[in-house]
Amino acid sequence: MHLISKGLSCLLCASLLAGSALPVLAENSAPAIIIDTESGESVDELLSETVPAWAAEEEAVPTEGEALELSCKSAVLLEMNSGTVLYEQNAHEKLPIASVTKIMTLLLIMEAIDAGTITYQDMVTCSAYAASMGGSQIWLEEGETMSVDDMLKAICVVSANDCCAAMAEYLAGSVESFVARMNEKASALGMDDTQFVDCSGMSDDGYSSAYDVALMSQALMQYSDITRYTTIWMDSLRDGKSQLVNTNKLVRYYDGITGLKTGTTSTAGHNLSATAERDGLKLAAVILGCTTTADRFGGARKMLDYGFANYGVYTPTVEESELTPVKVLRGTASCVEVTADPPQPLLVKKGQEKNIEKTVSLSADVEAPVYADQVVGTVTLSLDGQELASYNIRAKEEVPRMTVGAAYCRLLSALIA
Repeated sequence: MHLISKGLSCLLCASLLAGSALPVLAENSAPAIIIDTESGESVDELLSETVPAWAAEEEAVPTEGEALELSCKSAVLLEMNSGTVLYEQNAHEKLPIASVTKIMTLLLIMEAIDAGTITYQDMVTCSAYAASMGGSQIWLEEGETMSVDDMLKAICVVSANDCCAAMAEYLAGSVESFVARMNEKASALGMDDTQFVDCSGMSDDGYSSAYDVALMSQALMQYSDITRYTTIWMDSLRDGKSQLVNTNKLVRYYDGITGLKTGTTSTAGHNLSATAERDGLKLAAVILGCTTTADRFGGARKMLDYGFANYGVYTPTVEESELTPVKVLRGTASCVEVTADPPQPLLVKKGQEKNIEKTVSLSADVEAPVYADQVVGTVTLSLDGQELASYNIRAKEEVPRMTVGAAYCRLLSALIA
């Protein structure tokens, strides 16, 4: 987690508590402390040392999702490794999602970095259009340049609309072309409830669903580098001249949080996609259409608590003693050593892992020629009679077919011996 120094944090808090006004560089320029203005919270509220009620309360965690009480229009809890939905409430209702839209913008940026199309060090020049975005921003000026690295930080931490537009133009030539790419990616991910109209979520004409937001959150979190930005609580830009404070309070108050994005407009209400990981279990809790910001954070916390309390990741093992060599017929070797594909972690209800049954099935023999990685058996895992997963057992090496000449030489060698 990228935190600014304790000294700087104390200095900022002391300044606020003393009632000093936020310093401003010039009219329409970036203030010294930048936050997501769409959230409706002040700098004082974000930096307050008072723990919010939703974070402080210790509630009993239900064992069944139906017992979760959430104040929202729509919600989903997704386990991101398997794609399993652990809880849902009106999961496919089409709703405006405000700045949660930026998850798709971030996904396309991370894909471009991964593909080598752009780098973190690339310098991006702000156009007049990008500088005019308004709303949550870092007050980029026309002609100002900033690295992709800093643009990502600004988008993730303070939901900067100007940086979204600048990055959209840098990647696609225009915001309109970039939005077309966003919708193409949404279609590819199976986001059937979604239509993007901009790259920032400023317009309420676009829409998505809790389930679709979970899908794009899952896709973004496959790029582990994104957590270098989504877990920031406080940081800076412009050589320390602009201080950033994250609106996502879960970054500050929830153990294992990895992100991800808040979003608020008067029409959309308070929205959040929250991702977290503990002991290999990766969850995305999406909550949309809340009346208050406490409802979204408290609701996301309830879903995450439910997931971590009731589910776990089980990684099966296959012992070497279970993988006996397989007999080879008419081969240059009488048998072949085998190995199992690496088992993938399984999502299970806590306590069920001890009831998982493992069955190793190997061919009694195989006909030569045998090829390296040829499937010669399976490992099957089941629970209460239902198959959970299966993994291939493969030949470690090739075994050519025995030729007449090779057979004669083997026979001769045996007679001499």
